[in-house]
Amino acid sequence: MVNIAAWEGLVNELNPQGVTLIAVSKTKPNEDIQALYNAGQRDFGENYVQELTDKQAALPKDIRWHYIGHLQGNKVKYIAPFVHLIHAVDSYKLLKEINKEAAKNNRVIDVLLQMHIADEETKFGLDESELVELISSYETQKAELANIRICGLMGMATNTTDEQKISEEFSTLHNFFKKLAATNFAGKDYFKTCSMGMTSDYKIAIESGSNMVRIGSLLFGSRY
Repeated sequence: MVNIAAWEGLVNELNPQGVTLIAVSKTKPNEDIQALYNAGQRDFGENYVQELTDKQAALPKDIRWHYIGHLQGNKVKYIAPFVHLIHAVDSYKLLKEINKEAAKNNRVIDVLLQMHIADEETKFGLDESELVELISSYETQKAELANIRICGLMGMATNTTDEQKISEEFSTLHNFFKKLAATNFAGKDYFKTCSMGMTSDYKIAIESGSNMVRIGSLLFGSRY
């Protein structure tokens, strides 16, 4: 069951701060997505390629679909025709694959690079030195990678009740984001997305500089 009141509260909270709300609709039925769409939400996030392609085929075509899960290279082709933003690019190999499939579809696909900031090995992402290396590879091959656009960073904090720790992890990501914006991506107005924060920690994320949050259970209820 969709919580429209919670959605309205979030929109009123986030919009004045310039924060984009991604409604995380993974495992939720089309009717729930449609209800939130009818209320005015346009950005939805999915974690599974098959589920995303099924939903995209069935739901309004002006929905901006965000792929927010770990993406395997061999699955890129299925979402390349329509995906609005791929959130979790964690290798140069995946970046090249997205570029290849984007070119086949005569598109430029926007992506975020995933930075590993949590204390948990189960979370994907690159550390600072690996990100520097990836961006360096991208810059040397830029002419061949004309069908992707690196628009910012995303990351997930440790799953903990320690708010100080969460804040420090988010600040690490935001500081590196600002550094890249001032150096490698200086003058590139499309490099503007710092995506961090979910239902449990989005307020801390925004305080730490996030301008895009991924909210699921607050809008759609718990997943089982």
